Amino acid sequence: MRKKVIVIGATGTIGQAIVAELESDCDVIKVGGSSGDHTVDIASSESIAELYRQFSNAKAVVCAAARGVVFAPLADMTKDTYLQSLQSKQLGQIDLVTQGLKLLGNDVSYTLTTGLLNCDPIAAGSAAGMVNGAVEGFARAAAIDVPAKQRINVVSPALLLESVEKYKDYFPGFLPVPAKTVALAYRKSIMGKQTGQIMQVGWS
Repeated sequence: MRKKVIVIGATGTIGQAIVAELESDCDVIKVGGSSGDHTVDIASSESIAELYRQFSNAKAVVCAAARGVVFAPLADMTKDTYLQSLQSKQLGQIDLVTQGLKLLGNDVSYTLTTGLLNCDPIAAGSAAGMVNGAVEGFARAAAIDVPAKQRINVVSPALLLESVEKYKDYFPGFLPVPAKTVALAYRKSIMGKQTGQIMQVGWS
């Protein structure tokens, strides 16, 4: 049976690769922040709830959305810039899970997205490192506490090959990984039985 999978961030580089990987044997619901077949604001609980009410029979939720994290030197960071990063990438992803427990079925998998900056930091990346660590800590702890057959995993990709030109000055010497390789980890999370796992892809 084909799984119905909600892919949030489907218009981004990783999101497009996930869609391409899954669409041959899954019914993929492509969701963007401002474009795509459907839209959602993951910083808004009501927006998430509305999306879930439309697709209450989904069997998997993937979040590959990455907007809103502030990259700036530590001396320029403030409480508000950290809160902005937390609201978009951390609390938004957590809300996807907690709303799903209420509005989706009892056998749904959730795959969240972080990155390597909490373990292999770069200059101006303190907010990203903080958020990644928080999301991963949540996933590990929540995985033992979700009801029924639900599962939670995190995919943590390295620098994307497709993004090297844009971000190479921030990631000197980092080994890039193709988005299509990263997409395999999402398939593993959706189709496998793992839970509470941080699936690192392309780390050197």
